[in-house]
Amino acid sequence: MRAHPLHPTPYTLHPVQVSLAAQLACLLEVSADKPGNVTPFADFADTRYTDFLVSSVIMGLVLRKVETLATGSLVLNAVRETKRLVGRNTNLGIALLFAPLAKAAIRKGRRPLRSRLRSVLTALTPYDGQRVYEAIRLAAPGGLGDADQFDVRERRNGVPLLEAMCLAMDRDSIAREYVTDFEITFTVGAPSLERFLRESKDPRPAVIQTYLTLLSRIPDSLIARKCGAREADRISREAGKILAIGGAFTQEGRRRLQQWDRALRRDGNRLNPGTTADLTASALFVVMLEYGVEFVIRTPLAPLS
Repeated sequence: MRAHPLHPTPYTLHPVQVSLAAQLACLLEVSADKPGNVTPFADFADTRYTDFLVSSVIMGLVLRKVETLATGSLVLNAVRETKRLVGRNTNLGIALLFAPLAKAAIRKGRRPLRSRLRSVLTALTPYDGQRVYEAIRLAAPGGLGDADQFDVRERRNGVPLLEAMCLAMDRDSIAREYVTDFEITFTVGAPSLERFLRESKDPRPAVIQTYLTLLSRIPDSLIARKCGAREADRISREAGKILAIGGAFTQEGRRRLQQWDRALRRDGNRLNPGTTADLTASALFVVMLEYGVEFVIRTPLAPLS
């Protein structure tokens, strides 16, 4: 996969390239020591780091069929296979974000990735909606709640997916991405990651800084659904304070990150910023699709302490 040194390159990718980028994006996201999340050094009571490694491989394998499967089928297949092997929801949000991005990456032509993504999203069918709703029911994510229209618990032959996402966008950042052509990913996540990679020459702190940037600007919708908007706003302000003292790039910032991580893990990980982790993975995927995986992984290792 080629990488342009200065600007994203709008060219069509092969499914194998897309699959590799997806796997690496998932692996780098979960392997970064992001506060409040499962990491190589911290499991949840019901979810292990190895569960996310398995789901990363599954995500890549599913996306090898990006040419032949509908967007909704890619989401459902990823969730279904993860449920079979892992037994719990570890990649619904990532599957929802990665599936249309993967479809956009293989589209013919030299339009920018986000322009091709817009075409994918506007072409979604009720069949895609039906498959996505089936995936959501299978994953059973936390804090789902009820909806007046297009409730996910209602089984129907077809769902106008973009219309359903529009109704959910105020309470779910991933739904908002579908409605806004992935505005958060393309205007906050990916540009931040690109900048932090150039500054640090190391994907580990760059991923953490991107996560903090996203969290500081967009209150985590998973936390908001489980604990309320006020608590989600408080967590965002805390992320901004840690960024202000350097975050993962400074010794003081790393010390605060460790303290904050312990606080977020109290009370059964109710303050897990899970949606922000998914958006971080989306940023990684987009940067790899636009610049090449080499731009992210071919950096000299730098010690964090």
